[in-house]
Amino acid sequence: MHDTKAVIPDRCYADIYQVVIEDCKRHGAFDPTTLGTVPNVGLMAQQAEEYGSHDKTFQIPADGVVRVTDLSGQVLLEHNVETGDIWRMCQVKDAPIRDWVKLAVNRARESATPAVFWLDPARAHDARMIEKVQRYLKEQDTTGLDIRIMSPVEATRFSLDRIRAGQDTISVTGNVLRDYLTDLFPIMELGTSAKMLSIVPLMAGGGLFETGAGGSAPKHVQQFLQENHLRWDSLGEFLALAASLEHVGIAGNNPKAKILAKTLDQANGKFLDANKSPSRKTGELDNRGSHFYLALYWAQALAQQNEDPALKQQFAAFAAALADNEQKIVAELNQAQGKPVDIGGYYHPDPALASQAMRPSATLNNAIKAVMV
Repeated sequence: MHDTKAVIPDRCYADIYQVVIEDCKRHGAFDPTTLGTVPNVGLMAQQAEEYGSHDKTFQIPADGVVRVTDLSGQVLLEHNVETGDIWRMCQVKDAPIRDWVKLAVNRARESATPAVFWLDPARAHDARMIEKVQRYLKEQDTTGLDIRIMSPVEATRFSLDRIRAGQDTISVTGNVLRDYLTDLFPIMELGTSAKMLSIVPLMAGGGLFETGAGGSAPKHVQQFLQENHLRWDSLGEFLALAASLEHVGIAGNNPKAKILAKTLDQANGKFLDANKSPSRKTGELDNRGSHFYLALYWAQALAQQNEDPALKQQFAAFAAALADNEQKIVAELNQAQGKPVDIGGYYHPDPALASQAMRPSATLNNAIKAVMV
């Protein structure tokens, strides 16, 4: 155990971490086996509250005041600034806010879970946001729902009290807090953001399905190049794939996609029960082995289902081939480890070399070729 000094990029939100620290001092460590969860509905559409560098980012040349005005000259917000400050204008368009409110209400209803808008009336931007949230909530049917607006500090305390009691709470936040909270709470619950599923509904009806990176990809690549062991955990990607197939099935009324989603969900459950995530230790199961087990469990689920006879027949022989050769395939994957590997580059690896490195089991490769005929 070592002391660590953490620097929060946006000091306005540093208080939420202070609340977490105080909560741990008062109540002790969080127990992942009993914690509730804090899913997030984030405001992102049309570059809402974009916090990267953009055309509204300025380095302040002198002490003074920055004001944002509308066409009539009315001051919408202003900040005192000093020489050398980096100042970014935070903007959100009306349509994304309305859609964000609708998504929050829908999520609260679907999950029967309280939804909390993390907005601080003391911040000029948030004060404007609160006005719009209150207006657009009136357009939604909120009967029987628990929907609140709290400052980030209040919302953190409220959410921590609930997750310690095993209760779930939806966080409805702007873009920056979305980024912070989708690391903070998954790390409490899972130990990493890499096992977290993120679903972003798009305003035109599509969706983005993604996962966290766990914050350690460079170390993973370093170990892979030196020892040919890739400890990257793809569970979040497996979950995202299932969710995306489910979306295709529902949005496109595609029965085959629905079956693929359902069986992949079953495979993911079996994957978790069997604990087939990669080991950190060279010579043991790594990312390639994890993918083998997902393929095995998914093929078995497809072969066992009876909703689509064609899919059942297509994957029956593949599932049997993988199951019959399980030990041989795992041995071939593990035996490839323990020595440096060349993939022809870091940011732009050579596709042929990378493919060769990621597919060292001839038995598995032959089984895949057979099912693709």
